[in-house]
Amino acid sequence: MKLAVFDFDSTLMDGETIEFLAREVGIENEVKDITTRAMQGELDFFESLQKRVSLLSGLKVDAVNNICENLPLMNGAKDIISWLKNKDYKVVCFSGGFKNATVPFAKKLGLDAEFSNILHSKDGILTGMVGGEMMFNNSKGQMLLTLQRLLGITREKTLVIGDGANDLSMFKYADKRVAFCAKPILEKEANIIIKEKDLSLISKYL
Repeated sequence: MKLAVFDFDSTLMDGETIEFLAREVGIENEVKDITTRAMQGELDFFESLQKRVSLLSGLKVDAVNNICENLPLMNGAKDIISWLKNKDYKVVCFSGGFKNATVPFAKKLGLDAEFSNILHSKDGILTGMVGGEMMFNNSKGQMLLTLQRLLGITREKTLVIGDGANDLSMFKYADKRVAFCAKPILEKEANIIIKEKDLSLISKYL
């Protein structure tokens, strides 16, 4: 058994979930600026996530779910997941984003598991608060270690794919590290670099 862990936003999905949500309330540019700085490693991920989610306060959950269920897949996502499963990989998604998106996409793509965050709501309206499994700079690394121990999978048999600074922590525990259309801070730690928006290209390196 082998393990493949994908980031979600700008990796499995073509774009940033929170920016699609921000567009709904007319604050896309403000949220995009914070996201970009966080992914470049200029801001603490936890603080940036809290700030961005606070700006979504008042958005209806129904609108959130509708947007999240219709996000665009990254080119090659279905192909590479199918390819990996045929090679005996367990395929998992770690996302600093939200269950509203990762749960339906896990079903669409046939992922074995997804780990992400929860947008808090009350009476069908977002409160601007967030909690969950992927809140901190080191969350992905800690969850990867947990899965490796649970499944008995070594770092030699672990593949990780991401694009931003919050993926750095999982790069520490995998021998195959893919920087996918990534920020420079992540490319420095990768041993596979893909600059074209096509996830199926990963198969050429395995």
